[in-house]
Amino acid sequence: MTTLLNIVLYEPEIPPNTGNVIRLAANIGASLHLIHPLGFELSEKALRRAGLDYHHLVRVQEHRDYSSFLQNARPDRLFAFSTRGSTPYTEPHYQSGDYLMFGPETRGLLEKVRNEIRPCSLLRIPMQPGNRSINLSNSVALVAYEAWRQLGFAGGL
Repeated sequence: MTTLLNIVLYEPEIPPNTGNVIRLAANIGASLHLIHPLGFELSEKALRRAGLDYHHLVRVQEHRDYSSFLQNARPDRLFAFSTRGSTPYTEPHYQSGDYLMFGPETRGLLEKVRNEIRPCSLLRIPMQPGNRSINLSNSVALVAYEAWRQLGFAGGL
């Protein structure tokens, strides 16, 4: 069975953001891919302490690094989100099985990773000039719900 959407966090650093994304993924039926290194532990005890009580409802796959992610996940369509993207996140026609990748909170996606993404798949979330970025979990929510909306909120109530 193909997962409706795949959310990918590249080297996430802040546990509450990842917790919010886990909860979001559970509520929209998405899988979550975490690319190491992580800025926190994913042990059962650490998850409970951070209040990540939805982790058992989500298929979470960990990948040693970006190369391992590409090799193991083999994404057909990978969209990456960056303030350096030129296409708004609302323009693509998302499809079931798409991968939506977001960079670490303090530095965004590395240039070497951005350079591997097709320019039409490097997307941005519009915001006011002079601002650095939008919170990671908020960014994931905006994009994931737009993709899910385009898919007719498949599986939702």
